[in-house]
Amino acid sequence: MAKYGVIFDMDGVLVDSYRAHFESWNRMLRPRGLEMTEQQFADTFGWTSREIIPHFWPDSVREADIATMDAEKEAAYRDVIAEDFPEMDGAGELLASLHAAGAKLAVGSSGPPENVEAVLKFLPHAELFAATTNGREVERGKPDPQVFLLCASKLSLAPERCAVVEDAPSGIEAARRAGMAAIAITGTAPREKLAEAGADLVVDSLRELTAERIFALIDTRASA
Repeated sequence: MAKYGVIFDMDGVLVDSYRAHFESWNRMLRPRGLEMTEQQFADTFGWTSREIIPHFWPDSVREADIATMDAEKEAAYRDVIAEDFPEMDGAGELLASLHAAGAKLAVGSSGPPENVEAVLKFLPHAELFAATTNGREVERGKPDPQVFLLCASKLSLAPERCAVVEDAPSGIEAARRAGMAAIAITGTAPREKLAEAGADLVVDSLRELTAERIFALIDTRASA
Protein backbone atom coordinates (compact mmCIF):
# COMPACT_ATOMS: atom_id res chain seq x y z
CA MET A 1 0.00 0.00 0.00
CA ALA A 2 1.13 3.55 -0.70
CA LYS A 3 2.44 5.34 2.37
CA TYR A 4 2.18 8.83 0.95
CA GLY A 5 -0.38 10.94 -0.87
CA VAL A 6 0.27 14.22 -2.66
CA ILE A 7 -2.73 16.42 -3.42
CA PHE A 8 -2.34 19.21 -5.94
CA ASP A 9 -4.47 22.29 -6.20
CA MET A 10 -4.98 22.85 -9.91
CA ASP A 11 -4.99 26.56 -10.74
CA GLY A 12 -1.66 28.22 -10.08
CA VAL A 13 -0.03 24.88 -9.29
CA LEU A 14 -0.49 22.50 -12.22
CA VAL A 15 -1.63 25.16 -14.66
CA ASP A 16 -0.44 28.78 -14.71
CA SER A 17 -4.01 30.01 -14.94
CA TYR A 18 -3.96 33.35 -13.10
CA ARG A 19 -4.41 35.46 -16.24
CA ALA A 20 -6.82 33.00 -17.81
CA HIS A 21 -9.15 33.14 -14.81
CA PHE A 22 -8.92 36.91 -14.46
CA GLU A 23 -9.73 37.37 -18.15
CA SER A 24 -12.63 34.90 -17.98
CA TRP A 25 -14.23 36.77 -15.07
CA ASN A 26 -14.33 40.00 -17.01
CA ARG A 27 -15.46 38.34 -20.24
CA MET A 28 -18.53 37.27 -18.27
CA LEU A 29 -19.01 40.46 -16.22
CA ARG A 30 -18.52 43.28 -18.71
CA PRO A 31 -21.65 42.59 -20.81
CA ARG A 32 -23.55 42.96 -17.53
CA GLY A 33 -21.96 46.33 -16.75
CA LEU A 34 -19.79 44.87 -13.98
CA GLU A 35 -16.06 44.41 -13.60
CA MET A 36 -13.66 42.56 -11.32
CA THR A 37 -10.48 44.31 -10.23
CA GLU A 38 -7.23 42.44 -9.96
CA GLN A 39 -7.23 43.03 -6.19
CA GLN A 40 -10.68 41.48 -5.85
CA PHE A 41 -9.51 38.55 -7.92
CA ALA A 42 -6.37 38.01 -5.83
CA ASP A 43 -8.26 38.34 -2.54
CA THR A 44 -10.65 35.52 -3.43
CA PHE A 45 -8.30 33.07 -5.13
CA GLY A 46 -9.36 29.58 -4.02
CA TRP A 47 -13.01 30.53 -3.48
CA THR A 48 -15.71 29.00 -5.69
CA SER A 49 -17.44 31.22 -8.25
CA ARG A 50 -20.76 30.79 -6.49
CA GLU A 51 -19.18 32.26 -3.35
CA ILE A 52 -17.45 35.15 -5.16
CA ILE A 53 -20.43 36.50 -7.13
CA PRO A 54 -22.75 37.31 -4.18
CA HIS A 55 -19.78 38.52 -2.12
CA PHE A 56 -18.87 41.35 -4.51
CA TRP A 57 -22.18 42.13 -6.20
CA PRO A 58 -24.96 41.41 -3.67
CA ASP A 59 -27.08 44.33 -4.90
CA SER A 60 -26.43 43.89 -8.63
CA VAL A 61 -26.98 40.17 -9.13
CA ARG A 62 -30.14 38.18 -8.45
CA GLU A 63 -29.60 34.88 -6.69
CA ALA A 64 -31.40 33.18 -9.57
CA ASP A 65 -28.70 34.43 -11.97
CA ILE A 66 -25.67 33.17 -10.04
CA ALA A 67 -25.65 29.69 -11.59
CA THR A 68 -25.83 31.12 -15.12
CA MET A 69 -23.01 33.59 -14.44
CA ASP A 70 -20.92 30.84 -12.87
CA ALA A 71 -21.38 28.61 -15.92
CA GLU A 72 -20.53 31.43 -18.35
CA LYS A 73 -17.40 32.38 -16.43
CA GLU A 74 -16.09 28.81 -16.33
CA ALA A 75 -16.86 28.25 -20.02
CA ALA A 76 -14.85 31.39 -20.83
CA TYR A 77 -11.95 30.03 -18.77
CA ARG A 78 -11.94 26.78 -20.73
CA ASP A 79 -11.91 28.73 -23.98
CA VAL A 80 -8.89 30.75 -22.84
CA ILE A 81 -6.75 27.77 -21.76
CA ALA A 82 -7.65 25.79 -24.88
CA GLU A 83 -6.18 28.57 -27.00
CA ASP A 84 -2.73 28.16 -25.40
CA PHE A 85 -2.44 25.72 -22.50
CA PRO A 86 -0.24 27.23 -19.77
CA GLU A 87 1.32 24.21 -18.03
CA MET A 88 3.13 25.12 -14.83
CA ASP A 89 6.86 24.63 -15.32
CA GLY A 90 7.88 21.17 -14.16
CA ALA A 91 4.37 19.93 -13.36
CA GLY A 92 4.34 16.86 -15.56
CA GLU A 93 7.83 15.82 -14.53
CA LEU A 94 7.01 16.12 -10.81
CA LEU A 95 3.91 13.96 -11.25
CA ALA A 96 5.94 11.27 -13.01
CA SER A 97 8.68 11.24 -10.35
CA LEU A 98 6.20 11.09 -7.45
CA HIS A 99 4.29 8.23 -9.06
CA ALA A 100 7.53 6.35 -9.72
CA ALA A 101 8.41 6.76 -6.02
CA GLY A 102 5.11 5.17 -5.00
CA ALA A 103 2.99 8.19 -4.06
CA LYS A 104 -0.74 8.29 -4.70
CA LEU A 105 -1.69 11.50 -6.50
CA ALA A 106 -4.88 13.57 -6.46
CA VAL A 107 -6.24 16.90 -7.63
CA GLY A 108 -8.13 18.98 -5.07
CA SER A 109 -9.67 21.92 -6.92
CA SER A 110 -12.36 24.50 -6.18
CA GLY A 111 -13.20 24.59 -9.89
CA PRO A 112 -16.07 22.76 -11.60
CA PRO A 113 -15.56 19.26 -13.01
CA GLU A 114 -15.49 20.57 -16.58
CA ASN A 115 -12.45 22.70 -15.72
CA VAL A 116 -10.64 19.81 -14.10
CA GLU A 117 -11.37 17.68 -17.15
CA ALA A 118 -10.17 20.43 -19.51
CA VAL A 119 -6.85 20.83 -17.68
CA LEU A 120 -6.20 17.10 -17.40
CA LYS A 121 -6.82 16.77 -21.13
CA PHE A 122 -3.67 18.79 -21.83
CA LEU A 123 -1.47 18.20 -18.75
CA PRO A 124 1.38 15.70 -19.25
CA HIS A 125 1.07 12.54 -17.12
CA ALA A 126 -2.44 13.44 -15.96
CA GLU A 127 -3.34 9.75 -16.21
CA LEU A 128 -1.28 9.20 -13.05
CA PHE A 129 -3.88 10.85 -10.81
CA ALA A 130 -5.69 8.26 -8.72
CA ALA A 131 -8.43 10.70 -7.70
CA THR A 132 -9.82 14.16 -8.35
CA THR A 133 -12.15 16.36 -6.30
CA ASN A 134 -13.84 19.44 -7.73
CA GLY A 135 -15.84 22.35 -6.39
CA ARG A 136 -19.22 20.74 -7.03
CA GLU A 137 -18.39 17.84 -4.73
CA VAL A 138 -18.01 20.07 -1.67
CA GLU A 139 -20.36 22.43 0.14
CA ARG A 140 -17.66 24.77 1.43
CA GLY A 141 -14.70 26.23 -0.42
CA LYS A 142 -11.20 26.78 0.91
CA PRO A 143 -10.06 27.66 3.59
CA ASP A 144 -12.48 24.94 4.72
CA PRO A 145 -10.55 21.64 4.52
CA GLN A 146 -13.42 19.65 2.98
CA VAL A 147 -11.91 19.35 -0.51
CA PHE A 148 -8.62 17.94 0.76
CA LEU A 149 -10.23 15.59 3.27
CA LEU A 150 -12.36 14.18 0.46
CA CYS A 151 -9.23 13.65 -1.64
CA ALA A 152 -7.56 11.74 1.19
CA SER A 153 -10.65 9.58 1.56
CA LYS A 154 -10.64 8.80 -2.15
CA LEU A 155 -6.95 7.84 -1.91
CA SER A 156 -7.72 5.64 1.13
CA LEU A 157 -5.07 7.48 3.13
CA ALA A 158 -5.17 9.20 6.52
CA PRO A 159 -4.87 13.00 6.22
CA GLU A 160 -1.56 13.00 8.10
CA ARG A 161 -0.08 10.80 5.34
CA CYS A 162 -0.77 13.48 2.75
CA ALA A 163 0.87 16.68 1.55
CA VAL A 164 -0.91 19.46 -0.32
CA VAL A 165 0.73 21.66 -2.95
CA GLU A 166 -1.04 25.04 -3.06
CA ASP A 167 -0.53 28.59 -4.30
CA ALA A 168 -3.11 30.54 -2.27
CA PRO A 169 -3.16 31.38 1.45
CA SER A 170 -6.73 30.04 1.70
CA GLY A 171 -5.54 26.72 0.30
CA ILE A 172 -2.61 26.56 2.69
CA GLU A 173 -4.98 27.19 5.59
CA ALA A 174 -7.28 24.45 4.30
CA ALA A 175 -4.37 22.00 4.14
CA ARG A 176 -3.31 22.81 7.68
CA ARG A 177 -6.88 22.48 8.95
CA ALA A 178 -7.04 19.08 7.24
CA GLY A 179 -3.98 17.97 9.20
CA MET A 180 -1.80 17.68 6.09
CA ALA A 181 1.67 18.96 5.25
CA ALA A 182 1.26 22.26 3.41
CA ILE A 183 3.61 23.14 0.55
CA ALA A 184 3.23 26.57 -1.02
CA ILE A 185 4.40 27.77 -4.43
CA THR A 186 4.82 31.50 -4.94
CA GLY A 187 3.22 33.36 -7.83
CA THR A 188 -0.39 33.94 -6.88
CA ALA A 189 0.61 35.22 -3.44
CA PRO A 190 3.94 36.50 -2.08
CA ARG A 191 6.16 34.30 0.04
CA GLU A 192 5.39 36.15 3.28
CA LYS A 193 1.60 35.71 2.87
CA LEU A 194 2.02 32.00 2.27
CA ALA A 195 4.25 31.66 5.31
CA GLU A 196 1.74 33.59 7.43
CA ALA A 197 -0.98 31.16 6.33
CA GLY A 198 1.05 28.33 7.86
CA ALA A 199 2.98 26.75 4.97
CA ASP A 200 5.47 24.12 6.09
CA LEU A 201 7.56 24.80 2.99
CA VAL A 202 7.53 27.63 0.45
CA VAL A 203 9.11 27.21 -3.00
CA ASP A 204 9.34 29.38 -6.08
CA SER A 205 9.10 26.52 -8.58
CA LEU A 206 7.80 22.96 -8.73
CA ARG A 207 11.31 22.02 -9.82
CA GLU A 208 12.45 22.58 -6.22
CA LEU A 209 10.29 19.65 -5.11
CA THR A 210 11.29 15.99 -5.11
CA ALA A 211 9.58 12.87 -3.83
CA GLU A 212 12.19 12.55 -1.08
CA ARG A 213 11.66 16.13 0.10
CA ILE A 214 7.87 15.79 0.17
CA PHE A 215 7.90 12.39 1.89
CA ALA A 216 10.31 13.68 4.55
CA LEU A 217 7.98 16.62 5.21
CA ILE A 218 4.99 14.29 5.64
CA ASP A 219 6.97 12.07 8.03
CA THR A 220 8.13 15.05 10.07
CA ARG A 221 4.64 16.49 10.48
CA ALA A 222 3.08 13.10 11.21
CA SER A 223 5.55 12.43 14.01
CA ALA A 224 5.30 15.90 15.57
